[in-house]
Amino acid sequence: MAKRAIFPVILICTILVLCSCAISGAAPNQRYFEAEACHERLKNDTEKRQYRSYWLTCIRQFESVHAVDPRGPWAAAGLYMSGRLYGELYELSHKPSDLNTSRMLLGQVRDTYPNSAYSKRADADLKAMSKGVGKNVLAETAKKQYYLAESAYNDLQRSPAKKKYRSYWLKIIHEFEKVHEIDPYGPWAAAGLFRTGEMYRELYSHSYSPADEKKAEALFNQVLREYPRSAYSDRARISLKEKSGDRDPLAKLTGMETTSGEVAAPKDRKSEMPASGDPATVTGIRYWSNPDYTRIVIDANQETSFVNNLLKKDPSINLHHERLYVDLDKSRLSASIQRKIPIDDAHLKDVRAGQYCPDTVRVVVDMKSFEEYSVFALKNPFRIVIDVRGKSDTSSPPVSQPGVHHAGEINQSPGSASIARQLALGVRRVVIDPGHGGRDPGAPGAFPGVHEKDIVLELSKVLASKIKRDLGLEVIMTRTTDTYLTLEERTAIANTHRADLFISIHANASTNKNAHGIETYFLNLTTDNESIAVAARENATSEKNISELQEILMDLMHNAKINESSRLATYVQNSMYGRVSGQFNPVANKGVKQAPFYVLLGAQMPSILIETGFISNPRECRRLMDPEYQKALSNGIVSGIRAFINDTRPPTLVTTN
Repeated sequence: MAKRAIFPVILICTILVLCSCAISGAAPNQRYFEAEACHERLKNDTEKRQYRSYWLTCIRQFESVHAVDPRGPWAAAGLYMSGRLYGELYELSHKPSDLNTSRMLLGQVRDTYPNSAYSKRADADLKAMSKGVGKNVLAETAKKQYYLAESAYNDLQRSPAKKKYRSYWLKIIHEFEKVHEIDPYGPWAAAGLFRTGEMYRELYSHSYSPADEKKAEALFNQVLREYPRSAYSDRARISLKEKSGDRDPLAKLTGMETTSGEVAAPKDRKSEMPASGDPATVTGIRYWSNPDYTRIVIDANQETSFVNNLLKKDPSINLHHERLYVDLDKSRLSASIQRKIPIDDAHLKDVRAGQYCPDTVRVVVDMKSFEEYSVFALKNPFRIVIDVRGKSDTSSPPVSQPGVHHAGEINQSPGSASIARQLALGVRRVVIDPGHGGRDPGAPGAFPGVHEKDIVLELSKVLASKIKRDLGLEVIMTRTTDTYLTLEERTAIANTHRADLFISIHANASTNKNAHGIETYFLNLTTDNESIAVAARENATSEKNISELQEILMDLMHNAKINESSRLATYVQNSMYGRVSGQFNPVANKGVKQAPFYVLLGAQMPSILIETGFISNPRECRRLMDPEYQKALSNGIVSGIRAFINDTRPPTLVTTN
């Protein structure tokens, strides 16, 4: 009897072993079909779908398709379905790890099997995820974790006793690590990783352990490698260069995002940075031109004294034109510089550079004719600006110079020219300048990953569209993408395109997180410390240099349209505040102010700079990202421009309905 009972058991075990062997040795296609059948059964069984174990059973079967032959024709299919099922599981579990695993597997399909049809499917799924609810849930979770970590860090900072113990530092480090782990593809990932690196570096200042410093450097490099487009990559790069020591006060003010001077020297000048005591090197000459205006910029790698003079024409030595020269003292000419640049516009023939004597570089501008000119220097980086103005037929189109950066396209709405003529406006063309851009992120926002350059670009696009639609004017944007432009280049774009108005859009920042409000500036001298600080930040220079710049302004004032700019600023500020305060509360009206901004220097039209809010203030940072707030601001600016136009055109030409 016992023998009879044992035989069926042995038979069943044998069958199971054989089946197991058959499955383990199954071909990839057979494994795929079995996994697919598992998935179908699970989808049709609402009760089993609630249990994680059933999902993992099907996922493991799809994973085995890839594992058994990772280079075979079924590998991509198995890996793709594993990723898809983790995504479906996340919809039930809401576990960040499930969504991240799904992203990781789909990314592996896209990158490892680029020629497979599943690569395109994986890419489409990843893009859908980036717009879906899952992303928002993870981002919000990571955000909460980031603030939790910051709170823990602040508690540690208030306890000198705890700061002496490594365990407390490691606890904070672990909290910041979680930010990256929760959502490695989200907007808070780079912030968490960067702050983890900062924690290790700060720990090193207590432990003096080389391992802590190396860990910090490894994390900064990881930020550069994995998040090259994040603003934290710039901060990581700075941190890698700086082992210790105080940074400059302006950099502290702007959260290490803007240093005193250009955020980064142009690549062709990095190799020519001077050693202590070396003479200055003239590294390049740039220019922008139209038939009645030319701006020339002489770039040097450090500050040096200079003189300029105008030489009259002298036919006796075969010189039939006047020459403006600038001599740079204690300087030399870069070997790579173009020594003669043909301009050949209505007023200038060319620009020539040469080593006039062993310690002096001379730059000569050969002039055909001109009305007036000005020469002044800007700092950090040091450059000398030459503006030459003349009179010509203003109906001529702007001259486009080959090899010179062209910022934005002229966008003209249908019938805008005729509308302008009907209204007898003195304003036909507006240049909008979104501040910062490219390697200059501007002020950092109150939230990680938010920067002035991105906010003002989006706002400027909204404003440009409304000006074209509501006022029928031409609009030129100095930049329409994340592009770096020098401050003097922005003004040159407005001048060479003969703009009738120039509006530079910015967002303010302060070390006081409670500072808030909107304000509008025009170019003028100032003794107001707050205005000087704002100008220093937007000029990326020091307050000392602002004081020196005001001396230059004294010589340039007769060219600046001070009264018109002041009137435009007043109309825009009042209208903007009225529109925004009607929809949002509270809003502080910081009024109309004056300050010496590089970006407005030399502008030949009414020009203003708008600080649209404090990006360092959490409430205003959130507003600046809000399309409704951007729309309200833009409507206010447009209304202010309309009021300025109505005020400046002759009353006899104003028509009534």
